[in-house]
Amino acid sequence: MSSSGDGTANDPYPLHGSTSDPTTDTVGYRGPTACAAAGITYRQLDYWARTGLVEPSVRPARGSGTQRLYSLRDVVFLKIVKRFLDTGVALQNIRTAVQHLRGRQARDLERMTLMSDGSTVYECSSPDEVVGLLQGGQGIFGIAVGVVWRDVEAALSQLHGERVDTGETLIGHNPADELARRRRDRAV
Repeated sequence: MSSSGDGTANDPYPLHGSTSDPTTDTVGYRGPTACAAAGITYRQLDYWARTGLVEPSVRPARGSGTQRLYSLRDVVFLKIVKRFLDTGVALQNIRTAVQHLRGRQARDLERMTLMSDGSTVYECSSPDEVVGLLQGGQGIFGIAVGVVWRDVEAALSQLHGERVDTGETLIGHNPADELARRRRDRAV
């Protein structure tokens, strides 16, 4: 996938299977947890949700006082957006890339590398495609989506989640969190 500054997409590489995963999330993550795992500020999270860049797919905000819940996949997208912004990719190009990623299945995302020259974002799903881009001779950086996914999973495993069906708070495994350990021990 490539995206140009005008919001149109040119596909130098054929896309494989762009159907969405069925929503099977049973755990959601509140805003502060999503921020911690993605390495962003709450202000960024709020702005991206309000503008539709990355919206919470588990539970959107419904008026004052409701808590947004983000899925693991949402948090992965947040971290990818952050990495693109840190390297200077324009928000409009990032928006096009995120829209493309939303339609991909988890198994496709796991094998995908997103490459950018700073103005265009490309999807690469094989080493040959990466080499093809690098042979152009210009500076390009890449984001291995599978690596980001595993990083976010590891970060979220240390933080609190919430069961969607019961609202129960799930306490992450963080040995340094004495209060969480005491709550867990008391609940047993």
